[in-house]
Amino acid sequence: MKDPREVIIRPIITEHSYDMMEKNTYTFEVAKDSNKVEISQAITAIFGVKVKKVNTLNVKSKSKQMRGRFGKTRTWKKAMVTLAEGETIELFNA
Repeated sequence: MKDPREVIIRPIITEHSYDMMEKNTYTFEVAKDSNKVEISQAITAIFGVKVKKVNTLNVKSKSKQMRGRFGKTRTWKKAMVTLAEGETIELFNA
């Protein structure tokens, strides 16, 4: 089993993710090779909450131009974790 801190990289803090917190859904950047079961187990291990559902998506890279040079942003994986009724993650509510 992977270390939970290797699966969950960081929380995603945006206006949309704050709106989703009202629906008990939290957004995280996760390791690209992790699956839904590993993400669920990592959230349970780190925050001690019961996970109801996990949705994942791969965020593709975008072309960017800076100082006349072209490049691409990195690709990464995002997970939207829905918690069971009555559960919250205190990190976000502080």
